[in-house]
Amino acid sequence: MVLLKFWKVHFHLIWRLSVGAVFSHLTIVTKLTIMAATTQVKGAASKKEKASYPKETYMFWFESMLLMRKFEEKAGQLYGMQKIRGFCHLYIGQEACAAGAISALRRGDKYITAYRDHAHPLALGTSPNAVMAELYGKETGVSKGKGGSMHIFDKENHFFGGHGIVGAQIPLGAGIGFAEKYNKTGNLCICYMGDGAVRQGAFHEALNLAMIWKIPVIFVIENNGYAMGTSVQRTSNVHELYTLGEAYDMPSEPVDAMNVEAVHDAVSRAAERARACEGPTLLEFRTYRYKGHSMSDPQKYRTKEEVQQYKQRDPLEQVRQTILTNKIVTEKELEVIEVKVNAQVEESVKFAEESNYPDPSEAMKDIYAEPNYPFIMD
Repeated sequence: MVLLKFWKVHFHLIWRLSVGAVFSHLTIVTKLTIMAATTQVKGAASKKEKASYPKETYMFWFESMLLMRKFEEKAGQLYGMQKIRGFCHLYIGQEACAAGAISALRRGDKYITAYRDHAHPLALGTSPNAVMAELYGKETGVSKGKGGSMHIFDKENHFFGGHGIVGAQIPLGAGIGFAEKYNKTGNLCICYMGDGAVRQGAFHEALNLAMIWKIPVIFVIENNGYAMGTSVQRTSNVHELYTLGEAYDMPSEPVDAMNVEAVHDAVSRAAERARACEGPTLLEFRTYRYKGHSMSDPQKYRTKEEVQQYKQRDPLEQVRQTILTNKIVTEKELEVIEVKVNAQVEESVKFAEESNYPDPSEAMKDIYAEPNYPFIMD
């Protein structure tokens, strides 16, 4: 009996240790899989060192991404100082997603995104002063101080928001594209969304109609690996998000969005299809955000080592190295641009600080209840 109990105890101990080892192994494999999902792209080229585009394109990429980066860094600082209140979602690390698309499209094309929306209008040419004032909630903001961080809108630069409801912008993007087709403008709409938004029914409805009607719209999933703090692997059995478009026979592909050249190439192909009346495209931009989902995110779902690994593939530094390696401009010329951008950001803070808050009467303007509302016609 004693011998039997001895073997029973040892059997249970060995079994528990074995199961523990298996689960530990699965945990490690899962973490590796999560990281691989945002880095590996089928057929993706490694970082390009040889210049493939004109000087003007590289300089646009460098300056626009630098402006996005410095602006967002300053916004983060100001949020910590309670100068900016409410929600604040920074774009640091994802700059190539905007810069590469804008260089591939043309004036007149329309843009719409979710609530991580400070960088897109900056790259499109919206004044940093107007964007910063909007973050402050001042009347000189691009949305008159009524939108704040998540609802930036700039009609002049064809930027249609800034939407706080997850996935709400997807059918709107399809609708904007439909309007371009109906009016025969030859323009298109590029519609950005986060990886979490593809779980919304509106995503599938919009893709279905866009294919049926051959709408000139480019759907972009900015897959930074996490929907808030939940990895793609924990929310769906489908981890290759671009394959969701294949259910509707929509041309779809993954893109290494840490490389601005790869973004430019993919968007160029999609735009060519749209302008040829061949309909929409779904692009999965595999990118990464260096900061939390929002400023209140403690980021306990990932390690510092993971973040550092992605910073080694920083999109801004890749462009800098390509420029210097190919002697497009000198280090000193890049430093001049850096001084210029830093000055722009500091000026935007000064402008926002000195601007006034909206008058209380503004609360009843620009709404459907406004008398003689200009966009309601009999």
